[in-house]
Amino acid sequence: MRKAGVKLLIIDTPPAISSTIGRVIALADLVVIPARPSPHDLRAAGATVAIVEALGKPLTFVINGAAPRTRIAAEAAIALSQHGPVAPVVIHQRVGFAGSMIDGRTAIEIPGRSRSPEEVGELWAYVEKRMARKGARKPVPARAKKPAPAKALRKRTGKKPPVEAPIKKAA
Repeated sequence: MRKAGVKLLIIDTPPAISSTIGRVIALADLVVIPARPSPHDLRAAGATVAIVEALGKPLTFVINGAAPRTRIAAEAAIALSQHGPVAPVVIHQRVGFAGSMIDGRTAIEIPGRSRSPEEVGELWAYVEKRMARKGARKPVPARAKKPAPAKALRKRTGKKPPVEAPIKKAA
């Protein structure tokens, strides 16, 4: 693709782990792992994280489909941060996203007052920064001691962080 002049290629893969996923990750400069703030999604992310770590690729998580103003989104971000960086923007579950799919548009193209375009714009700015410093942050090896961001959260907010949900790695 680079030989053909392609400067950016975004591949959206299905959430199921298959042999194709490993091949796509092997070609990636950055792996963005979307996760809904639910125990099932957090556990499912472990298989992808294991592949990313095995291939030595940088990753980042993005909380996706979160209900606005809920504690579970913050808890999911804390749990995921134990395994890699988390985008500083949360993509909330909004009518604009579902409505845009009816006729093939994006949330940015739907008129009205929705925060959807702003959230997507913020996410893109974050991913663009990560791509600019591509490879600057490698994933933490599975056996290494992981940093504890809970102290930083407590320092910033003065609140005790919620209980963290473990991410199960694929065997």
